[in-house]
Amino acid sequence: MTDIQAEMDVLPGVDPNAPLLQVDDLHVEFRTRDGVAKAVNGASFWVRPGETLAVLGESGCGKSVTAQAIMGILDTPPAVVTGGRVLYRGVDLLKLSERDRRRVRANRIAMIFQDALSALNPVYSVGFQVAELFRKHRGMSRSDSKRRAIGLLDQVRIPGARSRINDYPHQFSGGMRQRVMIAMALALDPELLIADEPTTALDVTVQAQIMSLLAELQRERNMGLMLITHDMGVVADVADRISIMYAGRIVEEAPVYDIYGRPAHPYTKALLESIPRLDRKGSQLNVIGGLPPALTDIPRGCPFHPRCAYARDVCAQDPPPPAYRIGDYRMARCHFIREVLGV
Repeated sequence: MTDIQAEMDVLPGVDPNAPLLQVDDLHVEFRTRDGVAKAVNGASFWVRPGETLAVLGESGCGKSVTAQAIMGILDTPPAVVTGGRVLYRGVDLLKLSERDRRRVRANRIAMIFQDALSALNPVYSVGFQVAELFRKHRGMSRSDSKRRAIGLLDQVRIPGARSRINDYPHQFSGGMRQRVMIAMALALDPELLIADEPTTALDVTVQAQIMSLLAELQRERNMGLMLITHDMGVVADVADRISIMYAGRIVEEAPVYDIYGRPAHPYTKALLESIPRLDRKGSQLNVIGGLPPALTDIPRGCPFHPRCAYARDVCAQDPPPPAYRIGDYRMARCHFIREVLGV
């Protein structure tokens, strides 16, 4: 029996044939002195093995909070999960004890954080931090765990990994630190990798290298990948499906070619129109007017209606209808889907 099989066997109820990840009607709020901030308001989506789901939206729409709820790393208080389910292979992670939750974290579901410099411990070498995973979770000796750490750093293409194993995070560039974070996330062979803005603050060339590396490692391991981003240009070449998030809700979900070719929600359409294009050189850049709503005061009706070009009186009064299915593989939540689609 392998170490990974042992980890799965000790987690009660795991079904290898069940969906890899399924999030149903997730609700998360932050209870603060200034009021209750409703950060996630009924988010639902799923990820299959080998698939890349991109969760996309502006800053403050609930993407990172959703990921942290899946991982079980929200600070409580003030964060409270008030409803919904997070199923890994049929097991509701929200109902597990903290001990069982740790068996899933890193072993089965791993996460790459936005700021690698903040996520890495500055007083320990990168080699120590990668090797520690093998010592703590696999019971390896120091020499064996160090050898595995060097192999992982080689795999994520850190030049001279053996000679840099004792270097500290500040001695690496931003792109190299992100590669160290990828190595740590992949150390225990997770089935699902959550990448939260993995290319933030990196230049365009390094962004492309990191995304290419993630795609390659995903193919090799048949991992599910949940990619969180606000950059529609990043996901165009790597995502299989895209979930568009606004004010803590999934407002549209579709295969990547449908999102880019024929968006069904006004917010998705506005995001696409705001992308700079080479064929519009010299023209004014389209922007989405206003700001995302304060999560302590989400507007009545459709949260996007104050910024929406398609908004009518009904949008300010009534919330969007339940997810409207468009064919077999896509959905949107809007009163005027047909107008947006032009049908």
